[in-house]
Amino acid sequence: MSNIYTVSDFTKYLKSLFDKDPKLVSVAIRGELSNFKCHYSGHCYFTLKDAGSQIKGVMFKSRAQFLKFEPRDGLKVVVFGQVTIFERDGQYQLYADQLIPDGLGELSIAFNQLKEKLAAAGLFEESRKRPLPLLPRAVGLVTSPSGAALRDIITVANRRHPGLCLILFPVQVQGLEAPGQIVQAIQAFNRLANVDVIIAGRGGGSIEELWAFNDEKVVRAIAESVIPVVSAVGHQTDYTLADFAADRRAATPSQAAELVVPDVNELKRYIHTLQTMLENNIRTYLKDRRQVLQQLRDNKVFLQPEKLLADKKQLTDLYTERLGQAMQKIIVAKQHVLKIHTEKLAVLNPLAVLARGYSLVRTPAGQVVTGAGQVIAGQRLEIVLRQGRLDVDVVRVKEEKNG
Repeated sequence: MSNIYTVSDFTKYLKSLFDKDPKLVSVAIRGELSNFKCHYSGHCYFTLKDAGSQIKGVMFKSRAQFLKFEPRDGLKVVVFGQVTIFERDGQYQLYADQLIPDGLGELSIAFNQLKEKLAAAGLFEESRKRPLPLLPRAVGLVTSPSGAALRDIITVANRRHPGLCLILFPVQVQGLEAPGQIVQAIQAFNRLANVDVIIAGRGGGSIEELWAFNDEKVVRAIAESVIPVVSAVGHQTDYTLADFAADRRAATPSQAAELVVPDVNELKRYIHTLQTMLENNIRTYLKDRRQVLQQLRDNKVFLQPEKLLADKKQLTDLYTERLGQAMQKIIVAKQHVLKIHTEKLAVLNPLAVLARGYSLVRTPAGQVVTGAGQVIAGQRLEIVLRQGRLDVDVVRVKEEKNG
């Protein structure tokens, strides 16, 4: 009778067979990534599949931390590693040591992914970029102290503006420590505020050698810098991400120096041109003012001012005469209206009635008496005549019924 194994023992036996097979210890498998997840621990889990099958895979943090690009579902890759049994689940699994894109290079994919991410964050917007100072008092240099880039910048600066202050913050420009040093240099210049513009760069090289200037921390430090930054990585056709974030991009360190450092001779010529233009403008202005002044002096107002006054006097007399005539017409019209109103008042004046022999009888209280029935015998009345008044006592009251 054959031996009876426990599940664990049999799984371990199978695992030992996998671990002894040289084809499984070191494999390279091409496929498409699916269900890719990066655990908070740093381990990455995925499925590698093609049209006919699939295999589970894992890349531990010790290997995943060196990935230059961000693995995504649907990306075709080649995975190098070992295939063995995962004892707990009893299934075979691919343990990845290296993961590279199938087709495009790893750095090319990493470059495009990070460029897309930082562009979405607004780090490459033209609106946030600042102009370079016209006359910098000091220029900060972030580059290798032993590289050709530094020599090129110094040579161009001395030719264009001898004596301009150049302050070097020495850094490594390639390798694992380069990004951190470049970030530290840019932040130090911003903290000290001892320069007006920064040149950050290096000489040419391969994409791997230039990769420090594609590092996300470096790109963000350039974008966050208060001091304008010129990216000067020595590559004519290709761009680094630092170029997109910088306020200006120079194809070479020498060109960066020409952008930043003003040419003294050109400045002198420019100042001389401005001086000549200013003098010419002043002469033209004075000439024009003299002509205006001469025209004013030749004006009859100054040559024969009495004529101007004579004309004004004549106009004054004319207007005075017109005003008098207008006022006379108004007075005549008003007098006519007054006469009409006076005649109307005369007709309505009660004194005019009294003048014809009539009189007005009133009680002491001032009530006008119009009929005998309003008074009684012995009552005192007042009679108003055209001239004077009479106080009388009523002796007898006699009413007439027929009016």
